[in-house]
Amino acid sequence: MLHLSSIPSLPLLIPIFIITHLLLSYLRNPLRKVPAAHPLAHFTSLWISSVRWRAIENATLKDAHERLGPIICLSPTEISVNCIKGGIRDVYAGGFEKGNGRHNWYDFFSNYDGVPNMFSTEGNKTHSARKRMLSNIYSKSVVTSSPALVAQSSAILYKRFLPMLNSCLSKSKSEGILNIYAAMSATTMDIVTAYIFGLASSSNLIENSERLKWFLHLYNCRRSFNFWPQEFPGFTAALEKWLRYKIVPQFVPDANREIENWTKGMCESAAMVSSRDDRKIENTPVVYQQLSAALSNEAKKVGNEKADLSYPIASELLDHLAAGFDTSGITLTYVVHELSLLPDAQSRLRRELLALSPPLVSSSAPHLPDPKTVDALPFLHAVIWETLRLRSAIPGPQPRFTPPQGCHLGPESNSYYIPGGVRVSASAGLLHMNEEVYERPREWRPERWLEDVDEEKRKDMESRWFWAFGSGGRMCVGSHLAVYMMKYIVAALYSNYITHIIDDTGIEQSDAYTAPPKSDRLMVRLEKARED
Repeated sequence: MLHLSSIPSLPLLIPIFIITHLLLSYLRNPLRKVPAAHPLAHFTSLWISSVRWRAIENATLKDAHERLGPIICLSPTEISVNCIKGGIRDVYAGGFEKGNGRHNWYDFFSNYDGVPNMFSTEGNKTHSARKRMLSNIYSKSVVTSSPALVAQSSAILYKRFLPMLNSCLSKSKSEGILNIYAAMSATTMDIVTAYIFGLASSSNLIENSERLKWFLHLYNCRRSFNFWPQEFPGFTAALEKWLRYKIVPQFVPDANREIENWTKGMCESAAMVSSRDDRKIENTPVVYQQLSAALSNEAKKVGNEKADLSYPIASELLDHLAAGFDTSGITLTYVVHELSLLPDAQSRLRRELLALSPPLVSSSAPHLPDPKTVDALPFLHAVIWETLRLRSAIPGPQPRFTPPQGCHLGPESNSYYIPGGVRVSASAGLLHMNEEVYERPREWRPERWLEDVDEEKRKDMESRWFWAFGSGGRMCVGSHLAVYMMKYIVAALYSNYITHIIDDTGIEQSDAYTAPPKSDRLMVRLEKARED
């Protein structure tokens, strides 16, 4: 006869049940064969969630890949890859989706209370349709031959950027000292929004220091509050709905709303300018005009001519201006930091720039040297590319989900079957540290891009492992515009000035998806350069 005393008590049954459940889940999960980044990774997602919450994900993944190889398990439903074959070639060029039907990590980047844009769109088919509307105006051939962009860039560099630097130099109290991170953020924003909305409708943060402070405060104050709404959107929403508890403080949605209203205002101004036949070339809203016409044609095809397109347009263009100014501003900050540490490299770059015709100096007529000539300058290109490699503005993981039928990932010699619906990601910050491709990868050495290497080595460096703009159908649509403006800004700065570091405290990159300096500042001193 069974006595009640022989039945385990409920408090004892609970841990037995949990352990049994975890063991069965482990034994049934194909990911148990993938090396675990942490002892808990095969059993629960709590470990990787805690890593993300503590903002140490990039450093943690780097350490794990160095210990365990090119494919690692982060949780029972997530892996990280750091290789080409069986890695980024399969995942990103292979068209893995951004969502799995339950969770789209990129929904976080939608604007105006959930209006999607190209970047946040989950399905590849919808993304491709939107990208076809815009890829032409962001192509290298169009960017480097656009009369509107040349006029916009010339006006901003000669009438705003160089005068701002000269004004800073002439102020006896500051002795030419400025926060180059803020200055670069202002300049990239002005150029990006000029191309999107036209010069008359764009920002003017260079000349309006208070407006610049306003925007950077709104933009940067939100960075520390991304974890919960991005990783656990359902939980975050449920807490607010049922318990009236906000994990994210109210100033974050308030800041989002102010930035959205600011963008909407530029859209409305661009719409008015588009209707004028007598507008100046620099006031052409190139991107706005293209997107507006394409979405209108799409609406007509489905018999929805009266659809309100203002929010889809604004959501798309807010994503473009945010990504364009932020990543380029970060990159340029580190260009200045590295060049300021190496006077010989700075001198070499200046000699190359002063050979341009016309040179981009403040004393010359406001005409830019030919974009294709600037783009072809070898040392300027090497400086930009090496900074993009070592100081990737987006070094964090780029999540995708494996297809329903599953797949094999990892190097050919040691690949693993990965079931469908598993979150998988790669990171530029990891790919760019491959010592077999980039000798002494932790050094900023632009000369590596000018060295005579064999064809396969060149392909590895420049295309296979270089991932500053991603790869596949979802790679950065604005990469050519970003390179265009970064090269012109660097050319304008170093054709006219020598930079010296005054204070680089906190110059280390944040451990985040998008990684600005931890201090959001780099204080440099300008010295007027000789033009001969």
